[in-house]
Amino acid sequence: MRRPIFAANWKLHKNRGEAAAYVRELLPRVAGMDGVEIVLAPPFTALDAVATALAGSAVALAAQNVHPAASGAFTGEVAPGMLADLGCRFAIVGHSERRALFGETDAGVASKAAALLAAGLRPIVCIGETLEQRDADQTFDVLRTQLAGSLAGLPRNRARDLVLAYEPVWAIGTGRSATPEMAQEAHAFVRECLVAQFGEAGAEIQIQYGGSVKPENAAALMAQPDIDGALVGGAGLEAESFSKIIHFEAQEGSS
Repeated sequence: MRRPIFAANWKLHKNRGEAAAYVRELLPRVAGMDGVEIVLAPPFTALDAVATALAGSAVALAAQNVHPAASGAFTGEVAPGMLADLGCRFAIVGHSERRALFGETDAGVASKAAALLAAGLRPIVCIGETLEQRDADQTFDVLRTQLAGSLAGLPRNRARDLVLAYEPVWAIGTGRSATPEMAQEAHAFVRECLVAQFGEAGAEIQIQYGGSVKPENAAALMAQPDIDGALVGGAGLEAESFSKIIHFEAQEGSS
């Protein structure tokens, strides 16, 4: 049985004080929720503050990026071991913004995922198609290619430590979201690809949905058989809305 995993990706938001205040507000709201995994991904500058605020809780810490090298002359980069030293248990790799704005490739994502696994961290590997690709009926081709490249060389015995995040690029930060049926169709295809690559372990990999997830649509999305939680952007910036998503509190008709 796959446990739902909910991650709030804060992107370029929140200083150390704001981050700590968020954690203080969130923890009472999610206390006792043993059936899910909850992850916060603050910017690098707030990782230490969030780690301190999360101490003793079950909520996990994630970084938004990583460099695959353990050390070296890589000005401005952060190594997996450094993230582990801060208390990170996860790191996001291959987010569509990293791919589109910073030129990340599938091969680069694969090297980061492998480095994270070697350091004892779990990678959250993001994949997803653009609007143009969906309109051209290329969604499955894009997902197949991204999966093959982004997970290339990862050992089958570490498959259960992976998290996948399907994020249709056209639904990120736009207020638009895939319907539950559209999301499930993509997730089911991703599941087939994972099983083909990793065997039985592929059926146990958690696949998050990301793309304008909010309290109003969370319950319908999470009801789908192959959706195992969410990678949340805008709605994850407020502790109240993020906790409502985790609780599946759909608020039909609210604005």
